[in-house]
Amino acid sequence: MTPPHDASDPVLDQLEALDIEHEVMACDPALADTADFCAAYDIDPADSANAILVAGKAREGEERPFALCLVLATHRLDVNGTVRRRLGSRKASFAGADETATLTGMQIGGVTPFGLPDGCTVPIWIDADVMARNRVVVGGGSRDRKLLLPPVGLLALPGAEAVNYLARLVPPQPSPEV
Repeated sequence: MTPPHDASDPVLDQLEALDIEHEVMACDPALADTADFCAAYDIDPADSANAILVAGKAREGEERPFALCLVLATHRLDVNGTVRRRLGSRKASFAGADETATLTGMQIGGVTPFGLPDGCTVPIWIDADVMARNRVVVGGGSRDRKLLLPPVGLLALPGAEAVNYLARLVPPQPSPEV
């Protein structure tokens, strides 16, 4: 468990309030994107979970629906299948960097489901394969840190649920012959 911190930090405050076992991992902000992070810090991509904000197409007179989805780096989010149907939308797409920052208060490469701003009440959908891991690395709220925790800690979040078939395993690509 990471020792208590001094300054107010919504991510760490929520982890402590929910009593979630975790470790804060320092990260070079230039290496915060998943592939770079995993390579630089010797993390198996199957143990790294990306938090991806997805937006549905709004129906007339309604607000645009959002969901924060957590999927392993080895998987591809089923945006136009499972996610779109769960959003109740005709179309769904990844939220852009600006929209993600506005809604979550975090930059891509650091997005986490912990410490979301007041008023951000998006559902948190966790792919069932994330839950099968012993520990996962997720964003830490900024590009200079990641969080290592048991996936069951994700289910302690309000609005969080494990979802079967939220993502699909991406088959490894053969290395090009040199």
